Amino acid sequence: MAGKPTVGLTGGIASGKSTVAALFAGLGIPVVDADQLAREVVAPGTEGLAAIVETFGDAYLAEDGSLDRKKLGALVFDDAGARRKLNAITHPRIAQAAMKRMAELQSHPAPYVLYEAALLVENRIHEAFGALVVVSVDEATQVARLRERDGLSEAEARARLEAQLPLAEKVAVADYVIDNGGTREQTAAQVEAVHAKLVARFGEAAP
Repeated sequence: MAGKPTVGLTGGIASGKSTVAALFAGLGIPVVDADQLAREVVAPGTEGLAAIVETFGDAYLAEDGSLDRKKLGALVFDDAGARRKLNAITHPRIAQAAMKRMAELQSHPAPYVLYEAALLVENRIHEAFGALVVVSVDEATQVARLRERDGLSEAEARARLEAQLPLAEKVAVADYVIDNGGTREQTAAQVEAVHAKLVARFGEAAP
């Protein structure tokens, strides 16, 4: 990507990407959150939401007119064809919103921008970034976090994991790996170390 270096941040489901992103933000690094963009491009009144209703019907709208993400998520989790249709609607709009946000951050004094997204490696987008940081945890931790966070049974949590690209494959293409299986302090120390390496790689922040 042209302009200010952009670092991709990804990881497995329930690996703690948002926690790590917040730690980078605490070091003064601007973070572009793909999940937040995904919500914005299908907010009420957007072309994205209109396209979803046209494709899937208004049964996937909540009473307040917003997208029922849980209901649509259940559909696309089990139906690859529906998932492709949804991705065809959302992915180009998310990419456009991301480019706009990146352009707005070109004048930010930080030495790089962090782009947090779940599917960077799956969609081979990671190759466009100046560096890739992968958040890693062991499978047992992922299962436990999924069960606690989403109220899933162990079988449901493992099914979610099996539907994802194995975390080891993401780690294999990473420039930097952060193990988020320990304490927050341990994770923060790793983030600070990776940040120092990225600053050395891309240059100091602007004055």
